[in-house]
Amino acid sequence: MMHRRLARDYETLPASSEAMIHVASIDNLTKRITDETTPTWRGTY
Repeated sequence: MMHRRLARDYETLPASSEAMIHVASIDNLTKRITDETTPTWRGTY
């Protein structure tokens, strides 16, 4: 869960929530494009 913030609705404005979803999507797409392996929340690959 690299984007734990999206698991619950902590944002007060819908625009803030939408922005966080965009950031998470961009992060996921760049990881797919670059084929990088990043550690998970447990520190394993």
